[in-house]
Amino acid sequence: MSVSSPDKTAQLAEQLVSHIRAIGPVAVAFSGGVDSAVVAMAAFRALGTAAVAVTAVSPSLAQADLEFAIAEAARIGICHRQVHTAELQSESYRRNHGDRCFHCRDNLYSTMEALQKHVAGQQILNGANLDDLGDHRPGMQAARQHHVRSPLIELNICKQQVRELAQFWNLQAAARPASPCLASRIAYGVEVTPERLRSIELAEAYLRPLLTDQSFRVRLEADGLARIEVAPQLIPQLADDSIRPAIVAEFRRLGFRAVTLDLDGFRSGNLNQLLVPLGTTARQSEHAPDEH
Repeated sequence: MSVSSPDKTAQLAEQLVSHIRAIGPVAVAFSGGVDSAVVAMAAFRALGTAAVAVTAVSPSLAQADLEFAIAEAARIGICHRQVHTAELQSESYRRNHGDRCFHCRDNLYSTMEALQKHVAGQQILNGANLDDLGDHRPGMQAARQHHVRSPLIELNICKQQVRELAQFWNLQAAARPASPCLASRIAYGVEVTPERLRSIELAEAYLRPLLTDQSFRVRLEADGLARIEVAPQLIPQLADDSIRPAIVAEFRRLGFRAVTLDLDGFRSGNLNQLLVPLGTTARQSEHAPDEH
């Protein structure tokens, strides 16, 4: 539901465009998610060919998400580059502790810096918004270390306003469910491997046409346990004998030892409830490679 009038959203859109225009040539870390799509659209409107969107390609990015990012960049009109990142070569990333996102973002921004080193004055932007502040987001630490700017935060733009801007600009990402990186499905302490990422991607691809609500996850717990999270009203559908055996058989074919259906239903970022830094429960964003 919109909380701003169309006029206020139009004013905010112009403010964002003007803000990025003043920054100068930019490279936007772009997954196609709503946050980075809004920043990319504003950058293109502000700078035209002096703006480029850069998507990190690795086993942690689902093929469907890459295809969406390519199509969204084309709809925006911005120059789009794909770069292959190597976070899986980092032991610190693969061990999958609470700082995993730092190592992913550090690798991405280093790769973008290498790509743009011949473009004088080009500034890297990300899609972090005001709601990201105060959360446990190691990726934001990497952004600070690489001097990445967050124009949405700089203008105090929150997630709801991001969605309103996306609707204002008719971006397809406005109505698309959040799609964080595949590694966010793996429980902390369980090693991230290309094989596990691929199994999760294929398991979710198998479930997608079966579900009317596309906000769902396949989580990988220790010992090869797959935990399916769907909207609570869809739990009876997946538990029905007409479909349950086929799901179990497919998941086992994909390498999962056992399959469970989480009765709590879908909760974005719930694996982060296990993180307890400094004696307090912290939540880590499930942002896709964009949204930091």
